[in-house]
Amino acid sequence: MTSEPTEITYAAAGVDTAAGDRAVELMRDAVKATHGDRVLGGVGGFAGLVDARALTRFRHPLLATSTDGVGTKVAIARAMDVHHTIGYDLVGMVVDDVVVVGAEPLFMTDYIAAGRVVPERIAAIVRGIAEACRETGTALVGGETAEHPGLMGADEYDLAGAVTGVVEKDALLGPDRVHAGDVLVAMASSGLHANGYSLVRAVVAASGWSLERHVDELGRTLGEELLEPTRLYARPCLDLAADPAAQVHAFCHVTGGGLAANLARVVPAGLLAEVDRSTWAIPPVFSLVQGLGQVPWADLESTLNLGVGMVAVVGPDGVAATLAGLAASGVPAWVLGRVTHDDDAHEAHRLVRGTKGVHGGAVLLEGDHPTA
Repeated sequence: MTSEPTEITYAAAGVDTAAGDRAVELMRDAVKATHGDRVLGGVGGFAGLVDARALTRFRHPLLATSTDGVGTKVAIARAMDVHHTIGYDLVGMVVDDVVVVGAEPLFMTDYIAAGRVVPERIAAIVRGIAEACRETGTALVGGETAEHPGLMGADEYDLAGAVTGVVEKDALLGPDRVHAGDVLVAMASSGLHANGYSLVRAVVAASGWSLERHVDELGRTLGEELLEPTRLYARPCLDLAADPAAQVHAFCHVTGGGLAANLARVVPAGLLAEVDRSTWAIPPVFSLVQGLGQVPWADLESTLNLGVGMVAVVGPDGVAATLAGLAASGVPAWVLGRVTHDDDAHEAHRLVRGTKGVHGGAVLLEGDHPTA
């Protein structure tokens, strides 16, 4: 004797299309606010449309693109039930990568996968993305929210984004412009940004500290510090690139791998970037992570940004203009070091070279950070 088959609907399988539609309605105004005149078709189409006539002002335009996510920082957002800042982080991860080559960001798309679509939560994430897009002059032209019941927990989600920018070919920044005698100018990070959170979360878990714990040296709770949004460098960096007095030759976005590994990507073969640790004090959150977890120094330095979120490599006569421009933009900055010839006289274990598939120059970290 067989039983009658049970009716199974898409909703019964765990996908709520009505919730997805509600999320789109909640985010619609925030997304539209990033569009301006160059975006066609509004919100909800199969493809985002961008008027490409703006490219006609370029003699030889090069398109630059980057894609990334925010890693396990989403676990902190979920635990704190604060979701708009994680969207802000996403923009910082992708937009500031294309800015490194001098590209002006044009448009961005996002992708959010969730075990269950909670419209207000999805809208908060996209609101953060849209806020950062407006700040960087990037149009948010499309995205996708996918519900994955059975694959992800009901309150789990992840997000990724991709951005496209444009740069004039003869204005392209990078290793080809870097020379011995250039100066490294550091731009302060706002905190951990969105890298190294697997280490940070492991340290917090082992310490037994709660995210609600108030930490005096941070001036706020641990969770609030860990959710501090990524500083956006796009507009200040593009302003510097457009200023001949700044003599910008390259930028380095300090993301996964820490300062040395990322700086090595913009130093050409035969040259050495010498970084002087004594030029800046490590912000309290990094010292806290190191102390709580007894994290080996080499591991800390090769994982977290330690207070430097972006580096400009500039000509020696451009330092004053670069520092003045960053001060005017509200970005704390200082001279971090210099570029010299790599004479192979340094101990090999102290050098960083050949990172992320780039086989170019080397980076040497010297000295000690000031202590409080």
